Amino acid sequence: MPASQNVIQVDNQKIDLKNRYLAAFLAWLLPGAGHYYQGRHTKGSLYLVCILTTWIVGFALGGGHVVYASWQPGDKRWHYFLQAGVGAAALPALVQGNHMRKATDGGRTKRGYDPLWGGFMAPPHRPVIEDQPDEISAWYAQYGAGYEMGTWYTMIAGLLNILVIYDAYSGPLSVPISGRKKKGKQDDEDDQDTGNDAAGNDTAGSDTVESSTNAGSSQTVSNSKTAEASA
Repeated sequence: MPASQNVIQVDNQKIDLKNRYLAAFLAWLLPGAGHYYQGRHTKGSLYLVCILTTWIVGFALGGGHVVYASWQPGDKRWHYFLQAGVGAAALPALVQGNHMRKATDGGRTKRGYDPLWGGFMAPPHRPVIEDQPDEISAWYAQYGAGYEMGTWYTMIAGLLNILVIYDAYSGPLSVPISGRKKKGKQDDEDDQDTGNDAAGNDTAGSDTVESSTNAGSSQTVSNSKTAEASA
């Protein structure tokens, strides 16, 4: 992409988006990283703090079990596709999911299975059968509404970061939001109106002077005729 297409102007300020694709990838990998790469540090810091805070709070509410990758019968974790929007923070779940897949035979977890990293982002043991006691049921029983809330918090964090990725790729809205252009246009209109008023005043003044001159001439002629009549 030509460099000129990576420079946009918003509110009379030029913004260099640099390599848009790299910025978008960095924004996915770590919220705000793409904006730091572009030199947009304020936005980058805001996104980093807000999104990761939402993610961490949700993860904690669910006891660290709300983010995992699984697509097994009875446990198709579609939530993870949204949670993965937050980038690197969700990647350990893929490693754990693959580790669990290798340790699953006939829909059941093999004996001796030991999850990595102390079970961090590990899927539940197989099988997972709805309406029957399993590890997910135990998580719900232990954390209550916090498990459901934690799932939603982490999903929302991922969705928010998708918007951040888009902003890193396309830049901010290319329409004036500060009112500068609108104010400048209004100033131009005011100047034009002032000029028209001044021109009107000049015309009125000329008409007044001309009327005064004509009145003076008429008075002089009248006085001359009066003098002649008296003589």
